[in-house]
Amino acid sequence: MTREVTEMSHYPRPGINPDYCKGCGLCVASCPKKVLAISEKLNSKGYHYCEYTGDGCIGCGNCFYSCPEPAAITVYLKDHQPGKEA
Repeated sequence: MTREVTEMSHYPRPGINPDYCKGCGLCVASCPKKVLAISEKLNSKGYHYCEYTGDGCIGCGNCFYSCPEPAAITVYLKDHQPGKEA
């Protein structure tokens, strides 16, 4: 289950889909602000998935580009409007 991005969310921020994450840690290692961590919780496939620690994302996209799973991470930037696709 993905945390839903709402209009009250802070931007920029990563959106992480735990069910696609395999916990490889590449996104955690690539984050210059160190705002990602491997969760103690398990996803539906039994992996410890990555999660956003809460504040400090700069929207660089390193996590997105380093992730080998295409649908695991989305980076929401300031101009993102939930429910409105580009």
